[in-house]
Amino acid sequence: MDLLPRIEIDGASKTIGNSVVLDQIQLTVKPGEMIGLQGVNGSGKTMLLRLISGLIYPTKGHVLIDGKMLGSDLEFPPSIGFLIENPTFLPQYTGAENLQILSSLHQMMPTAQIESVLQRVGLHDTKYKKYSLGMKQRLGIAAAVFEQPDIILLDEPTNALDESGITMLENVIQDETSRGATIVMASHDMNFLHHCCSKIYTMRAGTLSL
Repeated sequence: MDLLPRIEIDGASKTIGNSVVLDQIQLTVKPGEMIGLQGVNGSGKTMLLRLISGLIYPTKGHVLIDGKMLGSDLEFPPSIGFLIENPTFLPQYTGAENLQILSSLHQMMPTAQIESVLQRVGLHDTKYKKYSLGMKQRLGIAAAVFEQPDIILLDEPTNALDESGITMLENVIQDETSRGATIVMASHDMNFLHHCCSKIYTMRAGTLSL
């Protein structure tokens, strides 16, 4: 028996003011699948990620998560991690403390699980204010995956990462899809998209195509 799509978007459009920022989006993503979004700045990649996350709802059309409609059956996807572009955290706390604060908003994660994800992304327990740009990006990746969500949204995840950081990201992505997570990644790094994704969609002026 075929599994329900993890994400199903049916004719979704979003209008903000007089601007159509997403136009008749059709998209289906299965459990364990990773897809990529490419396009120029302002083409709608981040807006589509926000739509999937429930941060915005469509003006027309529908977004379904595991068969349940956002905005009526669900307010937000129940199990989601989101790496926003240029993530920021509380500077006076360590990486572990920042993740503990995040986990307290949902379900308290064991300290060992937080330490494990920091090890996966190559971070030590240092105060965030001492982080380099690459370390900040690594913590953002850790925050997106540490609760083992069903859906992971990544906005420009290779930003500020050196070669070792790219390898780390590849390993994290492989681990997450292997356990059944669905990943949608927006990136300008076409080499990385081709290396990791089963499908790459192009966004142009709010439209989506393969």
